[in-house]
Amino acid sequence: MTLDLVIRAARLEDRGPAQDIGIRDGRIVEIAPRIDTDARALDARGGLVIAGFADSHLHLDKACLLDRAANPAGTLKGAIEAVTAAKKDFTTEDVYCRGARVLDRAIGQGTTLIRTQVEIDPGVGLAGFDAVRQLKADYAWGVDVQICVFPQEGLLNYPGTEDLLRQALDRGADLLGGCPYTDTDPEGQIRRLFAMARDYYVDLDFHLDFDLDTSWRHLDWVAREAIAHGMQGRVAIGHVTKLSMLPPDALSDTIALMRDAGIALTVLPATDLFMTGRDHDRAVPRGVAPAHRFHDAGLCCTVATNNVLNPFTPYGDCSLPRMANLFANVAQLGAAQDLSACFDMVTTAPFRLLGRDPALRIGAEATLVALPCQSRADTVAEIGRPIWGVKSGRQSFDAPQPILCVGGRE
Repeated sequence: MTLDLVIRAARLEDRGPAQDIGIRDGRIVEIAPRIDTDARALDARGGLVIAGFADSHLHLDKACLLDRAANPAGTLKGAIEAVTAAKKDFTTEDVYCRGARVLDRAIGQGTTLIRTQVEIDPGVGLAGFDAVRQLKADYAWGVDVQICVFPQEGLLNYPGTEDLLRQALDRGADLLGGCPYTDTDPEGQIRRLFAMARDYYVDLDFHLDFDLDTSWRHLDWVAREAIAHGMQGRVAIGHVTKLSMLPPDALSDTIALMRDAGIALTVLPATDLFMTGRDHDRAVPRGVAPAHRFHDAGLCCTVATNNVLNPFTPYGDCSLPRMANLFANVAQLGAAQDLSACFDMVTTAPFRLLGRDPALRIGAEATLVALPCQSRADTVAEIGRPIWGVKSGRQSFDAPQPILCVGGRE
């Protein structure tokens, strides 16, 4: 069989046997212990090979803003105000350039699938959406991008926002998001967004319950609407830092509620750690929802990047193994099975949430990422950086491991 590319010594399961993978016309056509071919070869060196990492929540439009938007207090209010002011000067070209910086990093970190959240309102118009839509097309060689448009500054309290959201959906946005806690009528926003999602037959992804006050929440409204509209399995919620403060019985009840409503949970540890508990001067709460509890109960749970180098999160290198490791640290997870679950929350689970199958089998798309570790748990524990990637049969990046120069190099 004539091949375009062969992958040597790849492990497709934890510490499994090394296999060769034959690729032709952008798809996997053979998997065997040894494939005899003269085709170009990439060596996986006995490491794990996967379909890549998937980032289920990433803001491309407001990334890399630290040179123009400050948040000295480190609060959610301060971050929103800083970005609101900066957005007035956003242009399509500006958003494109900043978003491209992030995509370059993400691809080099082995990310092959992204859901990006794009702000829509009369202040910024469709400049961010137009830029991200162009990025989606221009970067298809290295990563697939799903666009979620949402009203960061409110919907019902900001006339003109709904019309712009509808324009974006008409022009190719993939799904609709929400941010009820910034609206003067949070429950009204939730109802309106479910109605719009029904009009366009798109999924929903909410920023939700981003504080530590457990005396109230909007999760119950989202669950009620998901069931009423028959959208179980098509709704995700992100942040939900209130969940980190629930006692065991209340947490169990919430898990049951989300299971019944078919709601997926996305945890954003870098942002949630940075912004939560700013009013405490000791015993600062972590504010990171216990995604592992929901994962163990069978819910779809993901860990994602959220923001990169902006007032919400003033750091980030787009490494999802690093984000999984951060979550493991916060949740105090160290057993191999728990670290494997963290790995699943940046691979299998977000692929499922975004409607993709990451299984590497004959006939599957030849999108592959080679890791320097032999297991999922090791990748999280060691923050294993990918060594190369292939997108649809063509190499997308190369990041060889460091070579030590013992005694120095002449």
